[in-house]
Parts: sequence; structure tokens; C-alpha cells
Amino acid sequence: MQKKLSKKQGEGLSLLPYLIALSSGVLMGLTVAPVDAWFLAWIALAPLWVLVITSAKHKNQSPPASPALFWGIGYHGVALFWITGIHPMDWLGVPWWPSLAITLFCWSFISLYGGVFVAIWAAVMARAAKQKPWLRILIGTSIWCGLEALWSAGPLWWSSLAYTQSPHNLIILHLGQLSGTTTITATIVAINGLIAEAWINRQGAKNLSASSAPWRFVNPYLAIATTLLITLHLIGLALYSQPIAQPPAAALKIGVIQGNIPNKIKLTPEGLRRAITGYTNGYLTLVNQGVNAVLTPEGAMPFFQRDLAATPLISAVKEKGVVAWVGAFGERGRSYTNSLFTVIGSGEITSRYDKSKLVPLGEYIPFESILGGIISRLSPLDEHQVPGAANQIFDTPFGRAIVGICYESAFPEQFRRQAGAGGQFILSSSNDAHYSASMPFQHHAQDIMRAIETDRWTARATNTGYSAFVDPHGRTLWISRYNTYETHAETIYRRQTQTFYVRWGDWLTPLLLGLGALAWGCNIFWQNDGNTKLR
Repeated sequence: MQKKLSKKQGEGLSLLPYLIALSSGVLMGLTVAPVDAWFLAWIALAPLWVLVITSAKHKNQSPPASPALFWGIGYHGVALFWITGIHPMDWLGVPWWPSLAITLFCWSFISLYGGVFVAIWAAVMARAAKQKPWLRILIGTSIWCGLEALWSAGPLWWSSLAYTQSPHNLIILHLGQLSGTTTITATIVAINGLIAEAWINRQGAKNLSASSAPWRFVNPYLAIATTLLITLHLIGLALYSQPIAQPPAAALKIGVIQGNIPNKIKLTPEGLRRAITGYTNGYLTLVNQGVNAVLTPEGAMPFFQRDLAATPLISAVKEKGVVAWVGAFGERGRSYTNSLFTVIGSGEITSRYDKSKLVPLGEYIPFESILGGIISRLSPLDEHQVPGAANQIFDTPFGRAIVGICYESAFPEQFRRQAGAGGQFILSSSNDAHYSASMPFQHHAQDIMRAIETDRWTARATNTGYSAFVDPHGRTLWISRYNTYETHAETIYRRQTQTFYVRWGDWLTPLLLGLGALAWGCNIFWQNDGNTKLR
């Protein structure tokens, strides 16, 4: 009987690290919409840090990478739960059950994929468990930033730790002007690491001598964490407090149209009629309000470029002479692109931007040679969308613009490159119609980060919400309602400033990795040298 009880207790204890890791990962997932508990990001990684270090020091405990996998699944699974909103995909002609299977596959895959990166981080941290706490913090921060940089270089990317602070903590988001999202991610990881080390080394304060009584209950790691958190927020506040120049010569009044056309009917006769009527009437309404240009959402006019000239919207542009940025489809051989076109007063298309970051499974099939057969059995989808070039520029009658189409908002390098090439304002064109409301709000949060990093005004037009205008400090000047037809005009200002991030890119990640590797190598050398002398 006693043996059975001991066995059950052992099993319960063996499950505890996984439950703690999963729970703290879920807490990190609650930092973004729809819960928006952004403050949890400053403590939600600490439990995993403690688990990894303590389990690595005690060989009889579970491998550190295993609970870390659960942490990553908890974080990404909750933060990206909106992916399940693509079901049912009847608007694409996918039957109900195959739609459910595709949806669950997408959600499970991205959650597990995110978990793998956290597991890799934990495996490296386990090797550093016997190093000094300050070195563990440096290594943990640099490895996490390096893994995020690696992940964001691929096609699947969204949930950086940095975006847990958007749109609520605009002050800390201004650190993005220094080295992009890495600066914020590094801050969050370092603070969590200091809190974790405070817990791991909590016995240190108790063992102080009586002569140190006034400091007996002061944990140095917590003190450093508090100082660092306040200091970095003060730096962010200094950047946030910088005045934004608004010279009249740089003013540009832009109107946005939120068409509110569900994807289910978008390509039906009813959907086409609503698109033609809604965007044409919206254009005329905004022109009457004295705008300089009108921005439409991604795929607002579901026509190929060759057919746009015959639409009433282009006829209205010819009649009124006001520029329109029209979301439609371009052609490239036998394939097509998701594009934004500049249509000037004569009806001529003078510039075109092709979406270069496509949504996996939604706009193309990743690893098509492997997954193509599986997907084709589940769905009648026949996608032939191709990405645009990586080095595009988008010139307009008002100067060069920075363009992001939908999913591209998650990739800061897209915006940094265009800002560095002379982009003076941001045009974000999206269609988030097939997801729940939390996804477009997260999308808006991504655009806020891009506005701050590049120091640019942003006009954001979406199909069903949230359309918005954002200033260079990330403040939302106006935001639409959700699932409504709306038009709105706002004055933005063209800017030619270049933040440290725009000029130099993500310099912090290689610096942290270099310092971490150097410090770790030197520490190992000193340890080996000390052991040699003792012999």
C-alpha cells in the first residue's frame, strides 16, 4: 500500500513541472487580445526559467526541454487561438469536416512549432545551468533573441514576446526605435531572468551576517530587475516625449474605406456588387471631404489589373482626379499576386506593390511537394498565388510610401527596408474578415509597433475592421468599429527621419550573441585553468 502511494506521489510530482510550464505559458498567451493582460509578460517566463535551471542541476528530474515545449504550446496556442476562426472555410468551397481538420492542423502545428523554439532555448540554458547567474541571464536573453530572429526570417511568424506590450505599453515599445522588436524582447527576457534568479538564489539573503542586517531581506536580483525595468521605461518615455513635427507642407489627408464584405460572398455576384458600390460610393464621399488620396483594403476590388479600368471606381477616379490606392490582383504569367495599385486622376496605374509575405496554407502550400497531396485530399483549394519581390518600392504622387499587405505587418524588416529606401508614410491594407475580433486587434497592435519603429504615420484600411490611423508614437487617432461599413478621413504627415533601427537594423541580437558566447567561453577557460592549477 505504501509503495502504491509513493508511486502515485512520484507520478504527481513528475507532472508538476509540466503543469507549471503550461500554466505560465498560458499566462504569457493572455497578454495579447482578447484578454490584453500585457503586464503578465514581465513575470510569465520566470517559472519556466526556474524549472529549467533547477531540473538541469538535479539529474533525476525531467529533461528541461520537455516542460519548455509545454510552455511554448501554452503561449502560442492561446495567443494564436484566433487561427481557429478560419473554420468553416465554406467561403473557399471547403466542406465542413475537412475545414475543421485543416483548421486544427494549422493551430496545432503553429503551437507545436513555437514550442520547439522554446525547447531549443531550454536545452541551451540547461547546458549553462552551472554558470554564474549573471552569465545565465546574458545567455538566456541572447539565445531567446537569436531564436526569434531565426524564426522571423522564415514564413511562419507572428507572436514575438515584444508584441505582448502592444498597444498598451507605448513607452516600452519606443525601445523598438533602437533595435526593433529585439530590444523589447530582450528587456522582457532579462527581467524575467532576474526574477527567476532571485527565486533560485533566495537563500543568499538569509545567509548574510548579522552585520548586514539592514540588507538581509534585499534580494540583489530583484533590486537589479526593478532598477532595469524603471531605467528602460524612462528611456522609452524620453523617446515617447519627443515632439512630432507637423509642417503644413508635409500634410496629407487620407481617407480609408472599410467595405465590410464577408469572404463567404466576396466572389459571388452579390459580393462583387457590394464591392463595386461600397468602394465607389466611399471614394466619392471621401473626395467630397477634401482628401488627397483614398486607401482601400487588401483585395477590395476582386479584379485583375487588366479589368480594373472598366470598373465604376476607376471611372470615379477619372472624374474626380483624386488618387486611389486600390487593393486588387496582379498577374505574373499563369499566376497572380495580391497587390496594391496607385491609380492617379487620369485612371492610369503608376505603381504597384505585390504582397511578398504570403499566409501559409491560406495563400500558398508550404513544402508543397510533401503537403500538397495531403491538402488536396482535404480541400478543393487550387492556390497559385505568388509572392512579390523582396526589394520593392512604392512611389506615389505624394512621395515614396511604405506598404504592408495584411500578414506582412508581423515582419518589421519589411517596413524597415522601405523606410530606409525613403518611405515617408505607411499604408497598411488588410483583409481579416475570416477571423474572430481578437485577430484584427492583434494585427492593429503589430502596425502600431511598425509605426513606432520607423517613426512614421500609418493609415490602415481593412475589410471588416479594425481600420485605423496611428501617429509615430503609436497613438491611435481613430479606429473603426468591427464588422461595419465605414469611411474616415484623417490628416497624416510625411516624414523622412531615420531611427537608429531603420539606419542600422537589428544590431542588438548579434551583439548579445557575441557577448554571450565570449563570456561563456572565457568562463569555461578560467574554470579549466583554475582546475589545472589545483592539480
